[in-house]
Amino acid sequence: MPAPLNPLKQALKSKELQVGCWVGFGNSYTTEIMCSAGFDWLLVDGEHAPNDLRSIMSQLQVIDPSPAHAVVRVPVGDVALMKQVLEIGAQSVLVPMIESVEQASELVRSVQYPPRGIRGVGSALGRSSGFAAIPDYATTADDQICLILQVENRLGLDALDGILALDNVDAVFVGPADLAADLGHLGNPSHPDVEAIIAETLQKITASGKAAGILTTDLAAAKRYADLGATFVGAGIDVTLFAQAARALGQSAQNLKD
Repeated sequence: MPAPLNPLKQALKSKELQVGCWVGFGNSYTTEIMCSAGFDWLLVDGEHAPNDLRSIMSQLQVIDPSPAHAVVRVPVGDVALMKQVLEIGAQSVLVPMIESVEQASELVRSVQYPPRGIRGVGSALGRSSGFAAIPDYATTADDQICLILQVENRLGLDALDGILALDNVDAVFVGPADLAADLGHLGNPSHPDVEAIIAETLQKITASGKAAGILTTDLAAAKRYADLGATFVGAGIDVTLFAQAARALGQSAQNLKD
């Protein structure tokens, strides 16, 4: 029996638009609610949300039975951390702040077993192999790992051509917030100069044959990015959705005093 099929990897390879949402509360209860929202994928954020390995695992456990596919963003591209995230069952991993071809190459190797890569062989201990219930896991897992690399500053843009030339990179994700900051427009990812570079970058990624990804909380922008060829599109963040709804209700409720 082989490793489970990765539907996100297959969809991105087929250039099918996959729309998802960030989940950042750091607990499985709210993530389970998000599983019912109808997104193609949910990204458990380990970079900016209060997640650790165990909280990420608990969220994978509620996402896996749902129609949504789980993506994990690690806090940093560390080889040891990549190994742990794969063993708890992540098949799709987003790595932030990619700044060189060498860094990208090391991450490609980190998600593949020898002799192609350097992933440690120990899946019998983890969810990845169903605790050794998948006898062919080690020989089939490489083909089902979806590696998404995040480019979000000028160093990353300078290295983009080399990154796109690498095999086994499934998608390159543009990080608008950090990119805007690095370009001198902190807090303003919609600045025309930033938008122009985003558009150019998305088109370059798609022209290479890789999938292009991006996050926005503006549906009009999401449609624009999809029209530019992006097929891994984040359309919201659960934390901001909750905060906006709570504040709107609180303000409206204050009107009851009038």
